[in-house]
Amino acid sequence: MHDNDAYVREVHDKGLRFDLTTMSRRRMLAVAGGAGAAAVIGGGLAGGGAADAAAAACLAEVESETAGPYPADGSNGPDVRKLSGIVRSDIRSSFGTSTTTAPGVPLQFSLTVQNLACGLVPGAAVYAWHCDRAGRYSLYSSGVTGENYLRGIQVTNSSGVVTFTSIYPGCYAGRWPHIHFEVYSSLAAATSGAGPIRKTSQIALPKNVSQTVYSSATGYSASVTNLSRISLATDMVFRDDLAAREMATVTGSVTAGYTANLTISVNL
Repeated sequence: MHDNDAYVREVHDKGLRFDLTTMSRRRMLAVAGGAGAAAVIGGGLAGGGAADAAAAACLAEVESETAGPYPADGSNGPDVRKLSGIVRSDIRSSFGTSTTTAPGVPLQFSLTVQNLACGLVPGAAVYAWHCDRAGRYSLYSSGVTGENYLRGIQVTNSSGVVTFTSIYPGCYAGRWPHIHFEVYSSLAAATSGAGPIRKTSQIALPKNVSQTVYSSATGYSASVTNLSRISLATDMVFRDDLAAREMATVTGSVTAGYTANLTISVNL
């Protein structure tokens, strides 16, 4: 969307009540953006074959989403991005005054960042965070306010990829299983606290894998019920397009752990 920067500034983060009231506006923006992309495809790219189809796909920038009420990026309380130790690939443990490790089924998730012309983007920074297996967010939720686990920053490599070693997040009431992330143009922009944030969005996790994890692994019992009461169509974030550009591809098993991958287009 051409107004992505303005949208990120607008929605990043004003809390659940604001999220609920602005989703209808986001749907209208999505429709407008889709119409614009269709015009390009139907005009300048029509009849170009597979190469043009691939190029057209890159025009579909990953949706801007709310950071939610627990970003720890300075917009709502603490700013973990500026702490020594936040730049790391393994985000399972807290750092600093605590070294507690969040228990759960192993998950390694990767984001491949490309620009709107399908070019891979090296040197960008991604801040990722998500809840623990009980649906709690470090630094905010009761019982884990003294922890900062399941948060970290990585820089995209020469292939535009960042990879985090983590655990499979739980499903808390009212939300589909997901991982939050912010994209910055550089590590300095991500860790200085000055930004700007180039993209705020979320990774959706597949239902079948989530069901397997929640029904098989210790500590996820509440997620079984919570997932049964939510769908992509009713989720406040993913319902607009059923996470069409935000659904990760996930492989693995409960015993061996899982690997999740998602490629996103961002206007940097």
